[in-house]
Amino acid sequence: MSSSTTVRTARRRGLRMAALALTAAAGLTLTACSGSDTAGAKPAGRTDQGSAAAESSGAGSSAGDKSSDAGAEVGTKAGSGGKQSGSSPTANGGKAAAPVRTQRLADGVSKAEITKVGPQHYRAKIVARGSVLATMEAKQQDDGLDANDMFVVLTSDGQVNSWMGGGHQGPGTFEIEGGWTVKVTKLGDLHYRAQFFSESGDADDTVEANQHDIGFVSNGVSIVLSAGGVLSAHQ
Repeated sequence: MSSSTTVRTARRRGLRMAALALTAAAGLTLTACSGSDTAGAKPAGRTDQGSAAAESSGAGSSAGDKSSDAGAEVGTKAGSGGKQSGSSPTANGGKAAAPVRTQRLADGVSKAEITKVGPQHYRAKIVARGSVLATMEAKQQDDGLDANDMFVVLTSDGQVNSWMGGGHQGPGTFEIEGGWTVKVTKLGDLHYRAQFFSESGDADDTVEANQHDIGFVSNGVSIVLSAGGVLSAHQ
């Protein structure tokens, strides 16, 4: 082999070795870059997981808030509904009961606004010149009122009877319409008892007015005994 051939071969080998060295260096550089990217991806991945957890937690909190809001709204409605059931008595599906009728009373000035509250349950407001003077309530039993010598009876079926005068001031024994003899006894302040006797002298009934006037209808006779001991009857 000639010297020129040897020189060219050596040069070629040198170039090849240089190329291999450059390739190896590039491979190392790529490996280093790839390792750096992988290492950098892990914190980013954890950050994404943290963000996802935070978002998930936030979604749960939001759902919890909505649940709380819904519960509060139901509670408020329930509270409103409970507040509406504790107000004045109502009828007709929760609406305020309207008067069944209005009836003029015996004094010619007052009137009774009669309202049905329920079965065998009526209320009557005694109104004069726009003012409510008294309220009567008959629930499964009659009610009565002595309103300055005007006597009123409200029955449990919603009937109103009124009349003027005819009162007897107890204590004492009195003859009243219907053929009864009535003995009125004072038991205490604003507390009187009335004992009813038939024409034969038998005791038919005993009633008491204690801090409140009472009234009832018996055999077609309306009777009021006031808490002040005044007894009156009207047929």
